[in-house]
Amino acid sequence: MDNAEFIKQQAQSIGFDLCGIAPAVGPASWPDFTHWLDAGFAGEMHYLEKRRAAYQHPRFVLESVRSVIMVAVCYDPQPEAAGTPSVSSVGRIARYARGLKDYHDVLRSLLKRLADKLHAHVPGCRTRGVVDTAPLLERDFARQAGLGWFGKNTMLINKHKGSYFFLGAILTDLELPPDMPHETSHCGTCTRCLEICPTDALVEPYRLDARRCLSYLTIELRDQPIPLELRSQMGDWMFGCDLCQQVCPWNRHAPLPRLEEFVVREQPATAREILALGESAFREKYRETPLARPGWQGMARNAAIVLGNQGNAGDLALLRGHLQDGSPLVRGACVWAIAEIGGDAVAEWLTQRAAIENDPEVHIEIQAALRKLGNLV
Repeated sequence: MDNAEFIKQQAQSIGFDLCGIAPAVGPASWPDFTHWLDAGFAGEMHYLEKRRAAYQHPRFVLESVRSVIMVAVCYDPQPEAAGTPSVSSVGRIARYARGLKDYHDVLRSLLKRLADKLHAHVPGCRTRGVVDTAPLLERDFARQAGLGWFGKNTMLINKHKGSYFFLGAILTDLELPPDMPHETSHCGTCTRCLEICPTDALVEPYRLDARRCLSYLTIELRDQPIPLELRSQMGDWMFGCDLCQQVCPWNRHAPLPRLEEFVVREQPATAREILALGESAFREKYRETPLARPGWQGMARNAAIVLGNQGNAGDLALLRGHLQDGSPLVRGACVWAIAEIGGDAVAEWLTQRAAIENDPEVHIEIQAALRKLGNLV
């Protein structure tokens, strides 16, 4: 058995759903990536700009690299697992984050197992596993390895698996026969993903302005307020967004995950639960899950906006309590949410808060909220 066939068989037995091999060359999409950065579409993800040059070639990740082994593992495409309680509509969480563990940790473990198999098969070879964090354009190498094509929603799509899967890579100094790249696109004239995006983040087919994407806003924009003009478009999305994948015809028959770590087994947190937890309890409960990435401040900000969009007067007391929160980011979001819900006493609450508020950004939120309430009278 040659090395490439050995790797693919081992990947399948470990739990990966797809495996392909790409040559260690400069990624074809690097010029598009640099144009995307120049357009400012990365927003506050400054780490991408800082490592711009490193994305030119995988040798900046592993100097001796000669081949890139690309793998994919499916996660649960279902809104909820059979037999679990119905998921509350107040605070939706993207499907990839609704498993038992953070996918980074699971994939790193799987990649290590695959690398160990390769080291035992070819003693002395060098490898490095990659899951998101290294300067590697994984989608590009996945397409080069034949795993799929870039959809108009910018996701990698596979004819048989859809797009509900995670990518991982193993860089190696072994010279492996590459697979045929996936040169064709199968999106046709379909534009469902562009039409469903609530913030028009897909500015054109195959081009995403991350600054408007709900996944970026609710996860990556951790320390800043969500732009005022985009808050209402969040609807009840509290962490990430699945809309452009939900409407994709190639996901109609997306398979269930083989790995139990990616099966949804419990009801995700709702917006009310997040705010009711408080910071210390949030950290304890979610520290090993994807929800830890935005942190307490980011998740509480998102939860407040979701509750504001729901417009339920029963949430006012919870939101009012967080006007005393130690985070200006959380206080500002709660101010906005309270004004969105409205009520007889709301203007008085916000006026009282304005008298003691010491953060200028929260003051701006309060003044905007009071103007809105005044317009409603």
